[in-house]
Amino acid sequence: MYAYIAGQLVEKQPTRAVVDVQGVGYELLVTTSTFERLPEVHKPVRLFTHFHVREDAALLYGFFSEREKQVFEVMLNVSGIGPKLALAALSVMRPDDLRTYVMHGDEAILTRIPGVGRKMAQRMIVELQDRFAAMEWPEPGVASDGESVSGPDRSARIDALAALESLGYTRAAAEKALRKILQRHPETGTVEDMVRLVLREH
Repeated sequence: MYAYIAGQLVEKQPTRAVVDVQGVGYELLVTTSTFERLPEVHKPVRLFTHFHVREDAALLYGFFSEREKQVFEVMLNVSGIGPKLALAALSVMRPDDLRTYVMHGDEAILTRIPGVGRKMAQRMIVELQDRFAAMEWPEPGVASDGESVSGPDRSARIDALAALESLGYTRAAAEKALRKILQRHPETGTVEDMVRLVLREH
C-alpha cells in the first residue's frame, strides 16, 4: 500500500517513530537498527514501509533501508513468524548476518533471537534458504544497507549485547554504547573485552 513515507520526524523511541506528512502523523514500528539511524527530531526522514492488517489493528512498519524491509517481508512467509518476531530478528541482526546464519544452517545463533526456539530456527533455515538464495546481495565486506562490515564477529556482538542487557542496559543503549566502542577500538574481538570497554567508558 505504501512504498515509503517521507516527511518530518516528530517523535522517536527505540521501537517506534512518528513522521509528519503534510499535517498527518504516521506512527511506524521500527527495528533497533532503524531507530539508531534516525535523524534528530524535526529533521526530514524517509522510511520504507510495510502495511500489515490484522483483525484488531492496522500497523505500519518502518525501515531505514529497503533491504531490511525486503528481508522483513520474506520472513513473514515462514509459518509461525509474524511481524513481531520478524522485527525482533532484525533488531538483533543485520539482514546480511541473518542471511549468513540461515544459509549456514546455524541453529544456535538463530535461537538467540527473542521468541525463536530450536524448532523455529530449523523452520527458518528450511523455509528461508531458497528465498534468500534467490535475492541479490552486495559484495562481501559491504552491508546491504551500504555500510561497510568490519569489527568482531556478529555472534560475539550479539553475546555482548545480551550481557549488557543483563547488566541493566536497554537494547537501544547497549547498541549505541557498543557501536561507539567498536568505532574507537575496532580491534576489539571478544565478548569480555567489548563489555569491559563499555563499562569503563560509559
